[in-house]
Amino acid sequence: MKLPRLSLLLCLALQAAALGAQTAPHAFLLALSKQDHTLAIVDPASLHILATVPVGDDPHEVVASADGKAAYVSNYGFGSFHTITPIDLVGRTQLPAIDLGALGGPHGLDFVDGKVWFTAEAAKAIGSIDPATAKIDWIMGTGQDRTHMIYVFPGARRILTTNVNSATLTILDKTEGRAGGPPPGMPLGPPPGAGSMPPGPPPPPPGPDWHLTNLPTGQGGEGFDVSPDGKEAWVANARDGSVTIIDLASKTVAANLEAHVSGANRLKFTPDGKTVLITAGSALVVIDPTTRKETRRLAAVHGSGGIQMQPDGLRAYVACGRDGYVSVVDLKTLEEVGRIPIAGPDGLAWAVAN
Repeated sequence: MKLPRLSLLLCLALQAAALGAQTAPHAFLLALSKQDHTLAIVDPASLHILATVPVGDDPHEVVASADGKAAYVSNYGFGSFHTITPIDLVGRTQLPAIDLGALGGPHGLDFVDGKVWFTAEAAKAIGSIDPATAKIDWIMGTGQDRTHMIYVFPGARRILTTNVNSATLTILDKTEGRAGGPPPGMPLGPPPGAGSMPPGPPPPPPGPDWHLTNLPTGQGGEGFDVSPDGKEAWVANARDGSVTIIDLASKTVAANLEAHVSGANRLKFTPDGKTVLITAGSALVVIDPTTRKETRRLAAVHGSGGIQMQPDGLRAYVACGRDGYVSVVDLKTLEEVGRIPIAGPDGLAWAVAN
């Protein structure tokens, strides 16, 4: 017996919807527990913890790969540890740690252009890892004390880091030619009488180099973020409670705000760029980046760790390490709407499985 045309169309629509549901990306919140040394995989819709995975000792920061299949955790140890632990988010298992050798104290993480970017405090350096080989493929020294957090622009031609004890923000810009060459006045090519160049292919042209600019921040500059338009970097300074604003085009300090955020740990822009959140220990502080004025202070949200924005701009997640939970904040009402129990939470990340 043939189905009526309407019923057939309904069946086809339901099948298409089911197929779309199977292939649609699914997002997860990732939350580190410094106390339990685990990574929690959280369903942001229900706020339920779906799984926990061991991540090694003293985990501080976490980042997800672009395809949402892997996460990477820095094992900090105040400079004594030197590993980054990969996590298989599909199988929900810990993978063999990546040994950074002499690059001790890995902390800040980013995932850009298919690579894991990290800071190494004890080595005063930053670097990148190729996930395919699980090996370091680039290192650059900063010469600054406690190179802590990192932000890599798409294309990896500009990188920002904060240096806590040096009270600086470093801007690293990739250049086309390597610095150096012969001293001024020395002619290029072989010396007179040396004859022609030996046969064979010409030497390769100079490779790219990096130009470093160190700009002053307040004391204890640590957590920072770049505005969604890429024009400014905002740095929260834990020791003097200020916020330093950097103009990234001119590479100058645009302002130092007396923001009263002593103990500040992390700073994040909302996806629309209209709000800045700062974890300041005793409260979550909200600043309007246009007026550069505080608009709210959530005294019940004792933020002492990471901040993660939901990409659709509806919620923020704030690690409250001393209280043992991740606070969920509605970004429209700026009210706390939930809590996720995590023992000593710190680093947070967002993973979208493709």
